[in-house]
Amino acid sequence: MSSLTVKRVIVWVVSLILGFLTALGVITIGFALLPHLVLPPIFTPVSSEAISIERYGTIYFITTMGPLALLYLVWLDAFMGTKILPD
Repeated sequence: MSSLTVKRVIVWVVSLILGFLTALGVITIGFALLPHLVLPPIFTPVSSEAISIERYGTIYFITTMGPLALLYLVWLDAFMGTKILPD
């Protein structure tokens, strides 16, 4: 494999991992902290516990993670010069 192919594989793997971690953080931490940080006088939930992927839904999680991973892919492609996206 050429060095460009290795760089492309690295960009895809890193972007998918970062997309997964960002979506997981937004779902588990964001939903638990948002009502307390942004809307405390207006909206006070009965229980503000973290939401799991199973409760959020697997398909919803994938459709949340996908655009985030593509966002990371675009920037990693630009910085690493892998030319995954056409110029």
